[in-house]
Amino acid sequence: MEIADNGKGIPPELKDKIFIPNFSTKSTGSGLGLAIAKSGVETAGGKIWFDTEVGKGTTFYLTFPLVE
Repeated sequence: MEIADNGKGIPPELKDKIFIPNFSTKSTGSGLGLAIAKSGVETAGGKIWFDTEVGKGTTFYLTFPLVE
């Protein structure tokens, strides 16, 4: 699955922090959203990662194993 936006992108110095609980660049909010998403995806056996370009936006990718 791909989820893309056309926002500001993620600066290089923040890339390693975005999945850390309580990390946020905003003045409001808990900073838990991406940490919870990562935990849920990985608990289901999947992977989550992203590509970003400052000034153009970010695309998150999620993959999950097939169940047979």
